[in-house]
Amino acid sequence: MELLELYQLADAEHIPVYSFDLPQTHSLSLMNNDGSCAVAIDPFGLNSTKDEKIRLAHELGHCVTGSFYNRYSDFDIKARSEYKADKWAIKKLIPKDELQAAFEQGYTEPWDLAEYFNVTEGFIIKAVNFYQLGNI
Repeated sequence: MELLELYQLADAEHIPVYSFDLPQTHSLSLMNNDGSCAVAIDPFGLNSTKDEKIRLAHELGHCVTGSFYNRYSDFDIKARSEYKADKWAIKKLIPKDELQAAFEQGYTEPWDLAEYFNVTEGFIIKAVNFYQLGNI
């Protein structure tokens, strides 16, 4: 899934995506009192469109899975929510069957896979760990 498709998905799911100055987090998602969600991304905190794609997918993952927490939540609740958002992002950006097909086509190095899927090397490594080990 490409960046434009993520924005289209957000629109279809009625999840507005705002631009805000967020120097500490660079992106966030929240659930409103009525159960609706919103995403904010700091355009000046992004390193690349790959970074924007990964951040948007992760924040949409929070919204779609309903995995939210507040700053006072216990670590295990935060970790569980972050895991669910990452898992959703991985499955959307790098589906298992597409990753397997890339391996079969000879894409085996992290940098090569990152270029193939248009994501960062760090995200590819996270995806491979998830699919091989079941954790991120």
